[in-house]
Amino acid sequence: MATSCFADRLAKHVPLSDTEKMALARLEENPRKIRRGAMIQRVNDLVTELFVLREGRVMSFVILPDGSRQILRVYFPGDFIGSASTIYNRAPESLVALSDAVVCPFDKHALRRLLEDYPRVAALLFLLSNAERVALTDRLASLGRTSAKARVASFLLDIFDRLRVTDDRITDSFDLKLTQEEIGDAVGLTSVHVNRMIRQMEQEGLISRSNGRITLLDMERLEEIGHYTNRHKDMDLEWLPGMA
Repeated sequence: MATSCFADRLAKHVPLSDTEKMALARLEENPRKIRRGAMIQRVNDLVTELFVLREGRVMSFVILPDGSRQILRVYFPGDFIGSASTIYNRAPESLVALSDAVVCPFDKHALRRLLEDYPRVAALLFLLSNAERVALTDRLASLGRTSAKARVASFLLDIFDRLRVTDDRITDSFDLKLTQEEIGDAVGLTSVHVNRMIRQMEQEGLISRSNGRITLLDMERLEEIGHYTNRHKDMDLEWLPGMA
């Protein structure tokens, strides 16, 4: 049977049937290699394709009126990219590769066929889209009401918890693979301010860094500082349709 990193991602929540896995694998039949920094989609482009990310990292962003960049979402392998574009003819955000990446584009209309034929997959996509929305709402509240230290702590925890969904090997450390400027553009801080907050958390024994890898030394304290709630666990799945 063809493999699908998207199916593997969804199967972390509920078991999938072989036919559901095969249907998801068909979305990944045309992988496309993307170099770091390459634009995948520009805001206001006509939307004809959606994407599954197979390898690397991708971000969505918008450019604000003052010319600054606001990063909306960082995507990891197994993520569905483009849920915001499903309801518009033109892209509401830009997509760029944060690293060398492999994306699997598929025709937007293929999503309709998938949802018609596999309602349980449709329900899972609805669930994950809403979890993403709630996490984004958390970050919006953080930008308006919390300290710089809280924003950085919450952002690091969110990256950590999202990576753990698909990588069981992650226990307390992960490869950040983001520049301080990119972190700043996600949480509304300058790179200088991000650097200061990370060094402060190191000095307080909350985290450690080595060769781009972050180790979370005191997760309970970081969650308290960041006013953080893990939105990637404790989901109510009882309402999902049963396996066909």
